[in-house]
Amino acid sequence: MDYSAYLNTTFLGNEIKNYVLFALIIIAGLTFKRLVSRLLSKLLLKLFGKFGSSVNAEVFINLLIKPLEILILLTALYLSINQLDYPLDEVIFSRRDTHIKLIDVVDKVFLFFIIITLFWVLLRIIDFISHVFAYKASLTESKADDQVVSFLKELSKIITGIIGVFVIMGSVFDLNVATIIAGLGIGGIAIALAAKESLENLLGSFTIFMDRPFVVGDLIRVDSIEGTVEKVGFRSTKLRTTDKTIVTLPNKKMIDGALENMTLRNYRRVKFNIGLTYDTKPETLRKINNEISDYINQRELTNNDVTVIFESFGDWSLNLQVLYLVEMMDFNEYLKIREEINYKIMEIVQANGADFAYPTSKVIHHQTQDTEGDQGFTD
Repeated sequence: MDYSAYLNTTFLGNEIKNYVLFALIIIAGLTFKRLVSRLLSKLLLKLFGKFGSSVNAEVFINLLIKPLEILILLTALYLSINQLDYPLDEVIFSRRDTHIKLIDVVDKVFLFFIIITLFWVLLRIIDFISHVFAYKASLTESKADDQVVSFLKELSKIITGIIGVFVIMGSVFDLNVATIIAGLGIGGIAIALAAKESLENLLGSFTIFMDRPFVVGDLIRVDSIEGTVEKVGFRSTKLRTTDKTIVTLPNKKMIDGALENMTLRNYRRVKFNIGLTYDTKPETLRKINNEISDYINQRELTNNDVTVIFESFGDWSLNLQVLYLVEMMDFNEYLKIREEINYKIMEIVQANGADFAYPTSKVIHHQTQDTEGDQGFTD
């Protein structure tokens, strides 16, 4: 059998050998995409040398393997399609001196996706570099460098994305990028006005990094919102509240409003009142006062500056005011200390034969006698 004659046979505008090459290239791409992508990942990793030696190489490979596989498949598909002449060489648009073939459109589509995939690879490399810096930052005591790494990672990705858009506009759509950039310069004022709040939040993020009113991990309070800083982004800051929910606040609000960094405090302040019944004797009240003060002073993790005073005569109670400071910054530990002190106060009050007051009213009846000797009562 003459195989050469068979392969040169034309079918639907293409020779059989072209269909064979088409199929072989696609099969090779599907078969070796994982192997080739891993090899390319390892070659790229060698470019980083000692920089990436502090982390597991699999981290880098896992980041790149997916985009590289897609890049290999796109390349294989593009090479396979180019083995066919018909119908790719057909003119699909014609006007004056302009003639566009189907292959021209296919080329542009593949170029578009290949550029996107290449920038995807670049973004994954940025992720790896950020991962290495984040690992090195975690070895230091300061949390400011962790915050800087996260910020620079986002900044690098945004800049890379903008460059990618301009590359696509110039390479795929044949636009004059220089003219577009100049046009953006002319319309910059209009864009700035339209994105006023976004720009304010962006400037707010730079202010946070320069002034450092807080870093990632600090416990802060903004207005009535209290939480631990988890991330500082370009537009907003994420807080993990004591209810374990995520609250996202615009950076503009973080620098314009009153912000309290409770991590920088030495103590947590506790202040409340105790109401005792009016039948409590003065000496009992003094004893309860002194015992509460002594207990809090002697307890660990509380400041010696304790104030327990007989504050006022209430409508239905004798009011003692208790004021003390807790050294523990962890919120859960702080709550446990408050709970223990509250239980002890109850024990002290009950041990002295006193009782806590609650809203009550007392009605007094006056007995009177009329002129005929009858007795009656009036309120």
